Amino acid sequence: MASRHCRNEVLMMQEAKHECYGTWYLPAGRMEPNETILEAMKREVKEETGLECEPLTLLAVEERGSIWIRYVFLARPTGGTLKAPHDADAESLQARWWDRESPALPLRARDILPLMDLAVRYRDSPSHPMTLPEEMPCALICQRLLATFTNGAGDLWVLLSAVGAPHLPVCARTTSPCKIQNSIQAAACRLLKECCLLPQVTVRAHGVLGLQHLGKNAGKSDGVCFNVLLTVTQGDQSTQETPPELQGESFQWWKIEESNLRSRILQRLSSSAVVPIHSY
Repeated sequence: MASRHCRNEVLMMQEAKHECYGTWYLPAGRMEPNETILEAMKREVKEETGLECEPLTLLAVEERGSIWIRYVFLARPTGGTLKAPHDADAESLQARWWDRESPALPLRARDILPLMDLAVRYRDSPSHPMTLPEEMPCALICQRLLATFTNGAGDLWVLLSAVGAPHLPVCARTTSPCKIQNSIQAAACRLLKECCLLPQVTVRAHGVLGLQHLGKNAGKSDGVCFNVLLTVTQGDQSTQETPPELQGESFQWWKIEESNLRSRILQRLSSSAVVPIHSY
């Protein structure tokens, strides 16, 4: 969503589609083949509002299984001309800046109201570093997991895959039609179940540290990989000195000794300084 800081306003567009004609919504739309996520965002804003914009950060990721993923961005206007009623087309009827109070707009859906609140809170007090997609190829919809364990003394371990050179585990989304089974949290639990003694172990997904996507070469690099921060706990963590025991030899715990890296990860964990994930 685009905002004007000085007036505390949000950029809105009036729908032209038959099923929601005349209602208002944030600029939004589907990605097209061979587009990056940011290219799609800029195009949709331009088509529906007439304005050009610069993305500042990813605000949230919303998911309904692996077939519906919405990226919510905070952006600022950089040019263009606000679409007026005489510019109406199949994309939208017009656009306007809204202060979220008066006059009240008939909204297409109220799901955008929490996103507006999130944008205002982030603008006033950023909860995570500015985060934008990296243009890197990925063939699948998957998660790269930064799964962590800490004890009462502040020691930190990270789970690594020991197949080949040690690396962060990666798990692909399933094709299950069940939205709950296909969520980021569920995918992480499935992978941890392969190596830990669940259900004694509890897994919590904090959010997204970053993501990679290229959008080119259908089937080869048009997937997306979310870098997800997790914590793993077992029983009463205050008395658990070492990470949960692993099964087999496919994974290993790596104790982080380097102080700068350890403090950076612990800071992200303590303040949940990540892009939030909303699963429905």
